[in-house]
Amino acid sequence: MNVDIEGIIQCIKQGDENGVQSQLQEFNKEYAQCFFFDAEEKERKKKRKLEEFRKNKVRDYADSDSDFDEYDQVDRDLILRQNLAVVLVRFIKTGVQTRALKVSLHTLRILTRDKKVLGPLVTDSALLTLARLAGLTTADIGDEANDPDSDFYDNIIASLAEAKLLQGRNEEDEGEGEAHDQNDECAAFEEDTKSDISTTNSGDLDSISWFGSHRTSINEMHRGSIHSRVLEQGRRDRRESKVAGDEEEDEGEYAQRKEAMKVLCNVVYNSTWAQERFSALRLMCGLIEHLSSSVSCSSQSSVHFYELRLLFLITALRPELSTQLQQEGGVSILTATLENCLEVQWKDQYECVLNPTAPPISLNASQCVIEILKILFNITYRSHRQEPSEDDAALYRHLVAILRLCLMRKCLLTDETNELQGHTVNLLSALPLQCLDVLLIAPPAPDSQQCQGVNMDCVHVLLMFLEKRLDSGEKMKEKLTPILNLLTESCRVHRETRIYIRKHILPPLRDVSHRPEEGSTAKNRLVRLMTHLDTDLKHCAADFIFVLCKENVRRFVKYTGYGNAAGLLATRGLLEGQRGKSYSTEGQYSSDSDSDTEEYRQVKDRINPVTGRVEAKQPDPMEGMTEEEKEEEAKRLIMLFNKLSRDNIIQPMQVNEEGKLVPMPGLTVNTLAEEAKSESENDREAGEEEKN
Repeated sequence: MNVDIEGIIQCIKQGDENGVQSQLQEFNKEYAQCFFFDAEEKERKKKRKLEEFRKNKVRDYADSDSDFDEYDQVDRDLILRQNLAVVLVRFIKTGVQTRALKVSLHTLRILTRDKKVLGPLVTDSALLTLARLAGLTTADIGDEANDPDSDFYDNIIASLAEAKLLQGRNEEDEGEGEAHDQNDECAAFEEDTKSDISTTNSGDLDSISWFGSHRTSINEMHRGSIHSRVLEQGRRDRRESKVAGDEEEDEGEYAQRKEAMKVLCNVVYNSTWAQERFSALRLMCGLIEHLSSSVSCSSQSSVHFYELRLLFLITALRPELSTQLQQEGGVSILTATLENCLEVQWKDQYECVLNPTAPPISLNASQCVIEILKILFNITYRSHRQEPSEDDAALYRHLVAILRLCLMRKCLLTDETNELQGHTVNLLSALPLQCLDVLLIAPPAPDSQQCQGVNMDCVHVLLMFLEKRLDSGEKMKEKLTPILNLLTESCRVHRETRIYIRKHILPPLRDVSHRPEEGSTAKNRLVRLMTHLDTDLKHCAADFIFVLCKENVRRFVKYTGYGNAAGLLATRGLLEGQRGKSYSTEGQYSSDSDSDTEEYRQVKDRINPVTGRVEAKQPDPMEGMTEEEKEEEAKRLIMLFNKLSRDNIIQPMQVNEEGKLVPMPGLTVNTLAEEAKSESENDREAGEEEKN
């Protein structure tokens, strides 16, 4: 890490903001793409070990000095980053000029990607400073910022000198180790150092004075991550890479607010302590105020996006703040914000104007819309099974009408469209089911998908979305369960939706020469999911097809085969074939019959109900056997099953009156008697043979 912290401190003491700005710009340029300091250090360590292995051709070199050198370098870099964070937090409180302030905040944003330097940024004073710069509060942050203490900077320089002294001693020890065999001592010292640095799980952050007049020691620097958690590796902010090149250089208060908001997002994401203090300091109120005021804005700025991003993080990580936002009218505010981002025009009370010639949703707007949908999910997912009040029902229907527009509109990029539809589906699955009828309220146009006079355009989009998710081979559960649950419940309560989807997923059976799970159609892939290893996913897929079959067991087995259907039937207690009795929502099923095709009727009697296909005729294994031989074979099989049961290898079961599997009574007693009788007969026959 090539950063001259001493030079930066000297520039700050001399009031040379231009010097500070130029040096921090070099740091920002060098580390702009560095998102995971720890991961990079580990990668460099692996490469060094590999090079040493190739050079020495030795597999076991645990006593080598290379590990110590690598760790020592990591340690020094960490101390430099921690000291730089301490200095910059102090610096931004002194009322610096806008350009230097923006560059300093940018540097802090890079540093907050490393969880080990968060200490000076999670104090109340630092959080309030960042919130003030982001425009979330005007709270007084105290008088310490107005009195720059030269001793403070001198103490930091002394801490750096201490680190350099330690580095020099280590280098001397290394040089002596080359002349004298002291590898064991170095390894022991290394373990002591690691143990000292890893001791960061105790203590109270408020008792650590990052801005006091005492000298900051190396160990105190390491305690900065007491209340932080590991930053999980994720993807880079795609919004930055897409729109940064199209925007002009941000200046003034706008740039300051944007950078401060980014720093807050990183700190809140990485530190549970910062999340708790965010709640205690009531910074949520400032976010809600900004959100309410932005509703009337004609265009959405990137600052607005990061406000939404911060709101999403805090509602996802702190449930009490999610509840607070909902209680303070968050659904209404966010719905109005969503409406503003999409520039919605209303045709009727619950119908938006959908212009086919409208341009795609812009990058800025689509990213804001996605963040809004995620926040709305955080604050509404508990309401799915609740009965909404009249006012809430009207609010949710208004929201669903806008969500229909989200499903039907396109973004500039295909990935953006898929992501927008995914989050829309997630939110729809979280809303009260009775409010989703708005999805079908639009009258059909001449080119619309229709079913019995009902507009199915939105349902068709959901079907296409399901097929795309079925094609994706990664994270199947996360991608498929929301859309499967949404379509299942919609089919259960909306007759036209079920009929339309059934024609697409379960067309009339014609070719039954293959198993239901063989093939590439949507039905084949869904049937394969019915035997998936993930229990939730296989139940969602089975329930979806079961509802499409109007929860009729015979029809369900017909389309899927008994082998695939047995899991759901056993779980629901439907193995006797009756309709289920335990549904929370009564299915709206018509009396239309499931007429068989001519091709199906011709081979119906030859279909194996277990596999669901026509099987090749198998030879009769009892052909040529007499009735006595058949009876003896049956008895032998029963005795074998009984032996397996006694040894707890299998458990004979039967279906009770409720359609559930229960242990079969009487089999063991009867078969034991038969087995004893058979053994006695065998013994008697053997005795007679000996007499003869």
